[in-house]
Amino acid sequence: MITRRGWLGGLSVMCAPGARKSSALIIDGQNNHAWAQTTPLLQRYLAETGLFTVSVSTTPPKGGDMKAYRPKLSAFDVVVLNYNGEDWSKEFEGDFEKFVSSGKGLVVVHAADNAFPDWVAFNEMIGLGGWGNRNEKSGPYLRLREGKWVPDTQPGRGGSHGTQHAYVVKLRDVNHPITKGLPAEWLHAKDELYDRLRGPAKNVQILASAFSPLEMKGSGEEEPLIMVLPYGKGRVFHTCLGHGVEAMQSVDFIVTYQRGTEWVCAGKVTQKVPADFPGKDKVNVRS
Repeated sequence: MITRRGWLGGLSVMCAPGARKSSALIIDGQNNHAWAQTTPLLQRYLAETGLFTVSVSTTPPKGGDMKAYRPKLSAFDVVVLNYNGEDWSKEFEGDFEKFVSSGKGLVVVHAADNAFPDWVAFNEMIGLGGWGNRNEKSGPYLRLREGKWVPDTQPGRGGSHGTQHAYVVKLRDVNHPITKGLPAEWLHAKDELYDRLRGPAKNVQILASAFSPLEMKGSGEEEPLIMVLPYGKGRVFHTCLGHGVEAMQSVDFIVTYQRGTEWVCAGKVTQKVPADFPGKDKVNVRS
């Protein structure tokens, strides 16, 4: 059973006696996406692995007292960010920077990479972001050229997407613990396909990407969608997948999110690739 307990709730499942589970905190509360519907999925997917305890911290609503929002991060191993809203206080921003740089984990889900365009450290953590008036001053695009991801500093907006559709995701790193054992290509459920993201792009390792077709009002480029990068001693997993419930129910989102969260906590992945992981011809979803 999953329960939500106020602004800092708890979620636990039984595990083997003596086994230490990683402690995850999901931050939500403001987003231009349906966070109240998607956070329970993010909770459940981590709980189902048996590897995590999961708590939720919900910020004040837009226009609320953000200065009063300062949950204690020290008890957690990883923060999952399902937030895109008003700036936090400088004090909590400092807590967050220290949390990740000291060796903890950060998972950035979809529109969370739209947040905090003017927070330098946050943009270094996520590598690439969109919207929020991001442009060439925010950093380069990453473009796939002759098999390598290279920075492109041409002027232009940061962040857009075409018409939602199901699309093929292509593996770009077969040896990373998160993606090892996954198929070379798979079909992801109907979702936004983020394009033209830009940012500091330092030490970004692209794990998977998808082509954004012009006929779907996209960029006409291969776009990075799943990536990892270090921040200080910490690890960051950034997925652009997961616009809403339908997209998050796609098995590939679930599995890469679960594996990515384990990796930022432990530096390894123990989860097996499930039999229902999709191939490139059929979307697989879980209700």
